[in-house]
Amino acid sequence: MEPERPIAPSTLSVKDLPWQILWDLEKCTLCGKCTAVCPVNAIELGVFRKRILEPPAEITLETATAFKSYYGIRQKTDPAYRCVGCAMCTMVCPNDAIVPCRTDESDKLKFHVDQGGQPRRRGGRRNMPGGVLDRLKFIRISMLTDPALDAGRHEFELRTLLGRVLPPEENLKFLRINGWIPPVREIYPLIIGAMSFGALSPTMWEGLQMGVAYLNEELKMPVRICTGEGGCPPRLLRSRFLKYVILQIASGYFGWDEIIHAIPEMKEDPCAIEIKYGQGAKPGDGGLLMWYKVNKLIAAIRGVPTGVNLPSPPTHQTKYSIEESVAKMIQSMYMAWGFRVPVYPKISGTSTALAVLNNLTRNPYAAGLAIDGEDGGTGAAYNVSMNHMGHPIASNIRDSYLTLVQVGMQNQLPLLAGGGIGKNGNLAANAAALIMLGASGVQIGKYVMQAAAGCLGSESDRCNICNIGLCPKGITSQDPRLYRRLDAEQVAQRLVDLYLSFDTELKKIVAPLGRSTSLPIGMSDALGIDDPNIAERLKIKYVV
Repeated sequence: MEPERPIAPSTLSVKDLPWQILWDLEKCTLCGKCTAVCPVNAIELGVFRKRILEPPAEITLETATAFKSYYGIRQKTDPAYRCVGCAMCTMVCPNDAIVPCRTDESDKLKFHVDQGGQPRRRGGRRNMPGGVLDRLKFIRISMLTDPALDAGRHEFELRTLLGRVLPPEENLKFLRINGWIPPVREIYPLIIGAMSFGALSPTMWEGLQMGVAYLNEELKMPVRICTGEGGCPPRLLRSRFLKYVILQIASGYFGWDEIIHAIPEMKEDPCAIEIKYGQGAKPGDGGLLMWYKVNKLIAAIRGVPTGVNLPSPPTHQTKYSIEESVAKMIQSMYMAWGFRVPVYPKISGTSTALAVLNNLTRNPYAAGLAIDGEDGGTGAAYNVSMNHMGHPIASNIRDSYLTLVQVGMQNQLPLLAGGGIGKNGNLAANAAALIMLGASGVQIGKYVMQAAAGCLGSESDRCNICNIGLCPKGITSQDPRLYRRLDAEQVAQRLVDLYLSFDTELKKIVAPLGRSTSLPIGMSDALGIDDPNIAERLKIKYVV
């Protein structure tokens, strides 16, 4: 007789898990594909014992109870191996015998997951449905638009500027005093945001770089990609494709030894330098690349030992104010590249963003300001940070733009917006709304992962294990067994498709406004919303 299982306070049943595995005995052929492909080892092969209820042919007093043993799939109830709902098992099953199902009690595991007093970290974005961006409507339609700008016959190109744009008279004065003019780049308004080489797998990173190169070289779309903190492969630093890359430097300075050493051998200057002070998903908190991802290649590029956590400090340790940052960091980066490369800071969305902006307006060295709103994605953040900290990007970018208008510098200092753009699939509409609120361009990250590589994460907390290196699609994993599932050429092709569709949709929005030669930056009279409080806050029209 089997011993009884002890029941303790930490004992869980399948009912307590956020995702439950539904398995059909009749369809299953025990091929083992589902257990082999599961990234978190949530299922295993089990032996089951079942009592046979069929009566024997002849009933006697000595008739014994008969049992039958059979093999099947068993779901583990240990929180460390809980199912994340990625459905990779369903994708590989030849008989549709297995599928994960969302439980009706979503928060049962909270205290079990937070064992050891360590709150849960996860990848992906916050679980906040809806948002202001999806409620905005475009209400200003020009009745005298050139027929050539009809939605199906767009021939114009939309570009934005990255860099400090001084008026002609100030340009000459600046050149006479300093001997150089602030560099300016003409780029596409949709920028691939910071996702580091380390956070993303080598295959994913290579696919994105290939797609960006194709967009620039073949389709003549000046798309740019930001490296994120952690540097980039030495081969890229010494290639002609570096001009399509924005190099990011953050408080951890990971990978910057490699970048500085490569400067004399660079064939092209990078597009820009982004100095990260904060990110929207965890404002005031430093970045973190968990030890699961720090293999030999990542460790070599970042100049650290293998298999250790790589946390970035919450602040740059040698700078304690934005004035000091401009004086030290931004000017030093300008000098490193001979004053040829724009340098701008990136901050998290916060009520103090205007203080940073006011300081940047007084110093011509700043080439712009990137603001990352609260819905921004991240590789490893506490749930409490993602769900309860931060500032919405719509109101933050609007406040910043109106501040520039008050000082007459709305055409001089570009604002880049990020955080939750395209969260519900409305990428072009969200981007157009932010541009009309005052942004010169937008940055996206998670949307690229979903569109170009088929990321399985969702706002309902499906998958979202980017931080521990077990991505079932191989997008955010450094394990060769996982990232070999990804095809870099397919990633590049899907990225190109994403940009082509975005370009078409953005033109369909902009053309009826009568703007065919430039982006409608700050064109807030074209926006309306059905909430009077939001309309008053954003200084746009209230429509019902």
